[in-house]
Amino acid sequence: MKLYQNEISSATSRVRIALALKGLAAEVLPVTILGEEAESRQAGYRSVNPQGLVPALLTDGGVLITQSLAIVEYLDEVQPEPPLLPDTAEGRAQARSIALAIAAEIHALLPPRIGLHLKAAFQADADAVAAWSRHWVGEGMAAVETMIAGRRNGAFAIGDRPGIADIFLFPQAISARRMGFDLARWPNIAEIVTKLETIPAFHENAPAPRK
Repeated sequence: MKLYQNEISSATSRVRIALALKGLAAEVLPVTILGEEAESRQAGYRSVNPQGLVPALLTDGGVLITQSLAIVEYLDEVQPEPPLLPDTAEGRAQARSIALAIAAEIHALLPPRIGLHLKAAFQADADAVAAWSRHWVGEGMAAVETMIAGRRNGAFAIGDRPGIADIFLFPQAISARRMGFDLARWPNIAEIVTKLETIPAFHENAPAPRK
C-alpha cells in the first residue's frame, strides 16, 4: 500500500493511527499542503486525487481510496483484528456519528484551502482566519463532548477499546490543545485523550505541529 500524506494533517493522522493499531505498513508519499504552491493544489497530485486532499491510500490492488473514514473502514475490513467498530449496529452508528461530527462538521472548516479562500474572497488576515478556526473548533468540540457524555459506557468514546470514534477524536483534540483550548472544558474528551496518549499507536501518530 501507498499512503499519500502530510504529517501536520489531522486527517492523515487518523489513517496512520489505524495502520498502527492494525500492525499494517504503507509506503509514505509526502504531499505538501500549505500555501498557494502546495503540491496538493497542483495538477500532478490532482491527477491522483481530484479533490487535492490528503490522505489518499493506494491499495495493493491498485485502487485509490480517498477520505479518511473510507480508508479507516477499508483497513478494518481487510485486517479485522483488532476491530475498530463496536459489535452492535447501534454502537457502530454511534461511532460513525462521532467520527463524522469531527470530520464533516469541524475539520471540514479548517484545512489550508479554507484559510486561503477566506483571505482571497474576504480579505481575512491571519488573526481573522485563526478566530474562524477557533470558533468552529470550540463549537464543534462542545457538541462532540455532549454526544460522548450522553452515550459513554466505557473507558473510550464507545466502549472499552479504542476505535473509530477515538481515531477521529484524538487528532482533533491535539490540534485544539495546540490552538490554546484547555481540554478540561470538555471532561469526557480530556479523560479519553489522556488514556489515548498512553497508547503508542495514537501518541506516535499525532499530527505534527505546524512550523
